[in-house]
Amino acid sequence: MKRHTILFDINETVLDLGGLSSHFASVFGDSALMPGWFSNLLHSSTVCALTGVKSDFAALASIALDALAARLGRTLDPIDKAQLLAGFAQIPAHRDVIPALVQLQAAGYRTIAFSNSSLALMNAQIVNAGLTSYFDEIISVEPTGSFKPDLLVYQFAAQQLQQPIEQLRLVACHDWDTHGALTAGMHAAYIDRSRAPYHPLYRPTDVTAKDMARLVAMIIDCDCRS
Repeated sequence: MKRHTILFDINETVLDLGGLSSHFASVFGDSALMPGWFSNLLHSSTVCALTGVKSDFAALASIALDALAARLGRTLDPIDKAQLLAGFAQIPAHRDVIPALVQLQAAGYRTIAFSNSSLALMNAQIVNAGLTSYFDEIISVEPTGSFKPDLLVYQFAAQQLQQPIEQLRLVACHDWDTHGALTAGMHAAYIDRSRAPYHPLYRPTDVTAKDMARLVAMIIDCDCRS
């Protein structure tokens, strides 16, 4: 059956977190600290999902900033922290995103923004990145009280869309996210933005590419043949 709805992970997959680098350079004096901060944020969200700790992505982002500052032997000024967190809502889209979304919509697909971020943050991110007209719907995991890759959140997305989960596909640049979607019963496509090997113990996707244009072309071809 042809799958007409595609969910897109937002942070790193759609939005370029490199846009935060200047903020980290300004506050910490080193833009290279940003990826480690985001990895710690994702680690915390996974631990919370596994152990039932209730939080939200913004709170975990703030905690991760405090932890980074502590490791550097300093206390983060509240104004600097606010600047960094506000910057999270201002990051631009990767250059290959809008053309790919246009191509999918022209081919009759619905495109859905799907993220661990709160709905308020997602709305701000999408508006500020100029993506409002390219997504048909925005779904945050927030109402579930959990985070990806908890299987619950993928099932929640299917319920929100009122579609069988097996008719949905997730696009993400995180192999733990595509693995979670596949385990929950979705299809998945992996965009290799990091150039790191896909984890060999995770469920493999049927579509993998290094840029969004190629990924979308492969999705359309794959669906036409299914």
